[in-house]
Amino acid sequence: MSTVGIIANPSSGKDIRRLVSQSRLISNQEKINIIRRILTGLEATGIEKVFLMPDSSNLSLTAANEFGGSLKKEVLDMPVLNRDLDSTRAAEIMSHKEVDAVVVLGGDGTSRAASKQLGDTPIMAVSTGTNNVFPYLIEGTLAGLATGYVASGLPDLDVCAPKHSYLQVETDSGQRDIALVDVAISKERYVGARAIWDVSSVTELFLAIAEPSSIGLSAIGGMLHPTSRRDPQGLHISLSTEIVRNSVIAPVVPGGLNPVFFSSYEVMSPGEEFIIAHSPCTIALDGERTIPMQPSQKAMVKIDPDGPRVIDPYESLRLAADSRFFLVE
Repeated sequence: MSTVGIIANPSSGKDIRRLVSQSRLISNQEKINIIRRILTGLEATGIEKVFLMPDSSNLSLTAANEFGGSLKKEVLDMPVLNRDLDSTRAAEIMSHKEVDAVVVLGGDGTSRAASKQLGDTPIMAVSTGTNNVFPYLIEGTLAGLATGYVASGLPDLDVCAPKHSYLQVETDSGQRDIALVDVAISKERYVGARAIWDVSSVTELFLAIAEPSSIGLSAIGGMLHPTSRRDPQGLHISLSTEIVRNSVIAPVVPGGLNPVFFSSYEVMSPGEEFIIAHSPCTIALDGERTIPMQPSQKAMVKIDPDGPRVIDPYESLRLAADSRFFLVE
């Protein structure tokens, strides 16, 4: 039986950046509509059962009930904490159930939370958050079709769902975490509202993805030294709070194009360790301040090419069509 998990974050796309930029807002009703369209694509490709993460807004359950169809649906038996831990826990349960793929609706942070427990299970990351770089901005029906094709076991995963590089962070106290897109070192001493929207507070950037078509902190690297999501290397940028000679124009927030000043940048080779010695500070993972660093504390960042498998919907759909997967005779 081919199975797919669905993790939908009701909180994605609703942080403080709504108030300080022209970032888009995706309502819960629209997320429900997207899930319904994903279910349509999954059913059309022969997926027989979906596992749904429960959430406080009942996004997936409402979508599944409105969808109907012949798909079997099972809501995971787990507590709802309204935290990113929900996505991590749901991914862990789905991994134990050996689902063939997982669709994650949210932003970079939601994908990060889910990927921690999915191992080699392919992820179809669908953008419903803020300043997203890791998830794809793709129509739900197409996301469902691409996921169903990959979950069928027919295509080569290294082609349709290649592994992405990711960033590993470890403090001298032994705390460990990961980021899929960026690690930012902020002068702010407290986590606060978590989301980083003021680039003037950032002193260093470590990037796993830096594409010119990105938005957010990753866009700074994209305009300096493009680094694709499949590159094994990363990018380290030292920013400057003063007006210096070197600057780059980058859309750090939607609708905002201001010069970002930097002192230097360098390529991160796989496994190469970069030491963060600027403290006190907070370490932001994929745009959200997560780890507070006390005075005299240190941390290490490195890039690892052996990251999560991420479904490329465009490549998957092209190969599916080429192999006559959608042909009915």
